[in-house]
Amino acid sequence: MMTKHCKSAVSSQRLVLAWTLVLACLLLDGCGNVSQGVAKDGSGAQQLVWPAPGDVTPIHHGGTFPELVALRAVHAGMNKQQIALLIGYPHFEEGIWAVHEWNYVFNFRDADSDRVTVCQYKILFDQEKLARSFYWKPEDCSRYLNPRVNPPVATVVSKTTEQVTTLSADALFKFDRYSRADITDGGHTQLDRLAEALLAEQDHIVRIRVLGYTDRLGSDAYNETLSQRRADTVAAYLVEKHVPSDLIGTEGHGKSDPVAQCPDDKSRTRLIACLAPNRRVLVRVETRGG
Repeated sequence: MMTKHCKSAVSSQRLVLAWTLVLACLLLDGCGNVSQGVAKDGSGAQQLVWPAPGDVTPIHHGGTFPELVALRAVHAGMNKQQIALLIGYPHFEEGIWAVHEWNYVFNFRDADSDRVTVCQYKILFDQEKLARSFYWKPEDCSRYLNPRVNPPVATVVSKTTEQVTTLSADALFKFDRYSRADITDGGHTQLDRLAEALLAEQDHIVRIRVLGYTDRLGSDAYNETLSQRRADTVAAYLVEKHVPSDLIGTEGHGKSDPVAQCPDDKSRTRLIACLAPNRRVLVRVETRGG
């Protein structure tokens, strides 16, 4: 006959085993709610599976209201840590690190009413755990990523002024990089000071435009994407420092409007150094006197 001590030991072992399986399920391969046949390159799946919104983890009950600037900064090629810094970890229990899919429930408040729209957001990752494809349910929820264009209204024109701050992209980011994790120590210092200055003038700011520029090396498409992503990252950083997101817009201008002209007969190293002034981020702040 099994003694009470033995029964207790067996019960404890079963409890440990159960919790071990749960932990492994969460951190490794997940417990379900995973799409079927996710492509190795993360480009899609044979069947997208959407978890029920009510099955979110307790901490995400009811979904979250994302910062739009941060959500717009999510791009293909980002790793999971970079995405988590922008929009947090997934809202369901399918797992985190070894899985190829993250799911979220986001709430968006319509600009012209108090109505809240609930949207589901899905990210598929490739074998290197880099984000590759993105999905919305309903599909038209993607409209919330588009900056709102206000219709023209008749207003009394007041005098505004614009201040322009030029930030060297080489000082902000590691070379040819753009993500939040690629910001240098000096870049953090510059952006922190800029955020403090913007917050001090917040009551007088009409709008803030963050413009990204690159040098002429590389294709036009690559440079336009790189400049846009750098602008998005700078804007997201300022929002993290409590600069209101509804004041900020971003633009990527690629290699346009160069400030330095450099001949091609230089070595690549010297050419890159010569073109450094063209790799920049401009922060244009329009203020109204008060």
